[in-house]
Amino acid sequence: MLRTLHIRSVVLVDQLTVEFTSGFCALTGETGAGKSILLDSLGLALGGRSDSGLVRKGADQAQVTAAFDCPAVHPLRRFLQEQGFESDETIVLRRIVGADGRSRAFINDRPVSVGLLKQAGDLLVEIHGQFDTQGLLDPRTHRLLLDEYAGVDARKLEKLWDSWRHAVTALAEAQVALEKARADEEYLRHAVKELEDLAPESGEEEQLLMRRESLKHRGQVLEALQEAWNAIASDAGAEMAVGRASRTLGRILDKAGCDLSEAMAALDRAGDELQAAVADVQSAISRMENSALSMEEIEDRLYALRGMARKHHCKPDDLAQLADRLREEVALIDKQDDRLAALGHQVMEARKSYEAEARAISRKRKDAAVKLDKLVAQELPPLKLDKARFETRVDAVSEDAWGPAGMDQVQFLVATNPGSYPGPLNKIASGGEMSRFMLALKVVMTEVGAAPTLVFDEVDSGIGGGTAAAVGERLARLAAGRQILVVTHSPQVAARAGSHFIVMKQGQKDTKTTVLPLQAMNDRREEIARMISGAEITAEARAAAAKLLETGS
Repeated sequence: MLRTLHIRSVVLVDQLTVEFTSGFCALTGETGAGKSILLDSLGLALGGRSDSGLVRKGADQAQVTAAFDCPAVHPLRRFLQEQGFESDETIVLRRIVGADGRSRAFINDRPVSVGLLKQAGDLLVEIHGQFDTQGLLDPRTHRLLLDEYAGVDARKLEKLWDSWRHAVTALAEAQVALEKARADEEYLRHAVKELEDLAPESGEEEQLLMRRESLKHRGQVLEALQEAWNAIASDAGAEMAVGRASRTLGRILDKAGCDLSEAMAALDRAGDELQAAVADVQSAISRMENSALSMEEIEDRLYALRGMARKHHCKPDDLAQLADRLREEVALIDKQDDRLAALGHQVMEARKSYEAEARAISRKRKDAAVKLDKLVAQELPPLKLDKARFETRVDAVSEDAWGPAGMDQVQFLVATNPGSYPGPLNKIASGGEMSRFMLALKVVMTEVGAAPTLVFDEVDSGIGGGTAAAVGERLARLAAGRQILVVTHSPQVAARAGSHFIVMKQGQKDTKTTVLPLQAMNDRREEIARMISGAEITAEARAAAAKLLETGS
């Protein structure tokens, strides 16, 4: 609920702090006293449109601060936590407007965008003005209001819609890819055959370059290898010498008179290592002498690999991977019917699930619409709308208009004269009638909506007597579960309030608007009597005011 509203340098307001209470709060005062300034100021703090004309003459800037009590379960707490704010039971919205028209916004003294401020404000307060009746003038909100009343949770439907759209997109992309592949089919098959005939291998270019480098020095390398072999494996080589040494020591082991075991072990190891070296050298000589590729063949292979790489705008090492990818594209063409059939089945199943959920929600909306219309109809006669008819129309839309919210268009329509066809509110109803339609809706939908504070501006415009009393009674019913702020000229409405504030002007040359809480019953009686009789308060007006206060309590 709105706890305090602090206004500084806004039009006629110099410095003003108003502390509000829970329940039904009435704001009264003479015409021109500045009641609209209070609402404009509150709207500014809630993220409404700013205007340099709001800045008091002679001031550099205007500032409005609104502090709210916000329980832990309120959606705003979760919303702000998602924005990086710490959880706090007190939420302070502040707006500063400079004389140049530029504005700044704050939530709990942290700078934010005006858009974020408005999102927060919408969760805290609903303002229903005579010419700005939230929700009713904008047909886009009618479905949201009906869904809240019907208890419709569209999150599952939104997911099903996304799944269907994704399936449709996947099918469309596959069809485009297939059409492209078909157009290139002859080229693809030819390219695959060329690559398969070439049979490139990953890393082949580097291996060929190494072989080419080796062949350039083939004679020199063979000569060195042969020399090494001779040094190791010939009759006078190291292998034979080690063998002779080992055999010689073996014959005298038992006669030496000393331990020769380590020397024998070392000779054995040397013999094994020399045998391995001989084998490696012989293998290298064999490879060099029996090379599968000549220098000419290596050059031809390199030329073929590099030519194919240039043709496909890639590196020689990427040719093997390219061949795999092109084979997959050819396979896609060969298996096109199976793939498209599978994707088409996914689209059909996703659509079927979406339609089933959307139709279930449509039935729920239509059932709720019938109930809503019946209950609203019961509220209209006491509000001097006995000849009016309220109708919630839920119409199916064409498939191209389906969306994440379903396949319905929801409209609130009214007819204010018997026999006339219902039409849009903004074309049929006057400002005062729209406010009363909204009041009737709010009474019926009393538990719907997150905003804990509702503001009604001159909801009683153009009515009096029993109708005004009915409006006051309904506002009091609404205030049982929410904070209701009402700007009113009706004594019957003001008498129903739990808290009463009077808005007045003070001063002659430097006129200022102030707001005073009327706490004493005598003060309330005097203000209501003024509302009844005007500037000259009569004894009869005081008696009538006392009666209204007695009835309202």
